[in-house]
Amino acid sequence: MKIHEVYTRIFLDSSEIDDHLSFYENLCGQKCKLRFKYDEKELEIAVVGSFLLIFGADKHLEPFKETKITCLVDSLDDFKTFLQEQGATILDEPKIVPTGRNMRARHADGLVVEYVEHNTRGEV
Repeated sequence: MKIHEVYTRIFLDSSEIDDHLSFYENLCGQKCKLRFKYDEKELEIAVVGSFLLIFGADKHLEPFKETKITCLVDSLDDFKTFLQEQGATILDEPKIVPTGRNMRARHADGLVVEYVEHNTRGEV
């Protein structure tokens, strides 16, 4: 059981995607390593360094704002079992997403986290 990456979630209006991407690329000194459209939720997602940039209209972003970080893990099933054993509540059961599978959990301390297992380490 391993966490590969931890991403801080940044919620941004989609009208300025290129400007925001450029800022975070310059801030981190690296190019965007993953970018895709999540059509089902009317969002666009990009990863730059340890930032998960989530672009969309306010009404589409709102349901995601309670979740503070995203953890890229090696086994979603193992983490689900571990989290439940540690007193976490699974808010969203594992499901298929554009990059693989994800779930959301509320830790015993109240932190809401998205856990993601990529199909091929993030390639879509």
